[in-house]
Amino acid sequence: MAEKKETVSYFSLRKEIEAGKFQPIYLLQGDEPYYIDQLSDLIVEKALREDERDFNLSIYYGSDANVREVISTCKQYPAFSQYKVVVLREAQNVNKQAGGHNKDLELFKLYAENPLRSTILVVCNKDGAIKAKPFVDTLKKEKTGVVFSSAKVRDGRDLQGVISNYATSIGCNIDFKSVTMLADCIGNDLSRMFSELDKLKLLVKEGNAITPELIERNIGISKDYNNFEFEDAIITRNAAKVYRIIDYYQKNPKNNPVPMVVAMLFSFFSGVLLVRASKDQSQAALMAAAGTKSAWRLGKFKEAARNYSTQACVNIIGYLRECDVRCKGMGSRQDSYDLLKELAYKILHS
Repeated sequence: MAEKKETVSYFSLRKEIEAGKFQPIYLLQGDEPYYIDQLSDLIVEKALREDERDFNLSIYYGSDANVREVISTCKQYPAFSQYKVVVLREAQNVNKQAGGHNKDLELFKLYAENPLRSTILVVCNKDGAIKAKPFVDTLKKEKTGVVFSSAKVRDGRDLQGVISNYATSIGCNIDFKSVTMLADCIGNDLSRMFSELDKLKLLVKEGNAITPELIERNIGISKDYNNFEFEDAIITRNAAKVYRIIDYYQKNPKNNPVPMVVAMLFSFFSGVLLVRASKDQSQAALMAAAGTKSAWRLGKFKEAARNYSTQACVNIIGYLRECDVRCKGMGSRQDSYDLLKELAYKILHS
């Protein structure tokens, strides 16, 4: 049986399940449905063969499930199989049933105190944490299961970290530029993101890296026209390339919304300003100040810090705030890409 933990990461939990190390109870909760769906499906796939599922797999939905019936099913022994799997999907809807009791989910508390070891109960609660504190407390106290909390993946550093971790989990190396390309062009659609990474894995030899060229050839994302290249052109004050990329963005507005570009630049110049303002200029201190663990990324901040003064950074952050408000329609009716061109001019001449 797997080591019992109160909370685990998606990647470590997936590894345990793939190895056939099961817990009696899995509580999968949170705001990122992709992780919850993937883990619940993986448990069924790994615990039961196809020919075992007719008699040993029971799936309930929160909108019409009776918790007492679910628990009763959990107490039944498997038929011609090592495990019986019971899945309660959309548990957040249990307490919303007409005529139901708002504490029905708390009935799982008694089962969690002494679960049947041949049953794997999977409770999937989307849209936040489950409203059944006694159940959660018992799971943690008795160590009879796993509580997995799935936070919504936000754009930016959160998403970049998820991409890097997933690539590592499937045995691939990936550089920062490739991570940025995928994050910029796919966003936090994790289903598509992981599917694309799985395809790329088939194209690289063991130990080799996923590269921008590989992404461009096989996914159709241009390595020349993305936020990473735009940022690089801003750093080096390459005006011709900056405006060329903005023209490309304007022709592809769905994949390159101006608010996203402005947010990226705001995050970047905030980091540059922190690097310039740091009294301790050691590598470790600057990485901590800029909020990055990548030496390569720090190098970009330092390069920009050489090309933009402290006052310039302060002014640029002001320009970015102004552009963000105006491109959202407050105080301006200009086309957002015209506003981006105006912003680029101000930055390049700061």
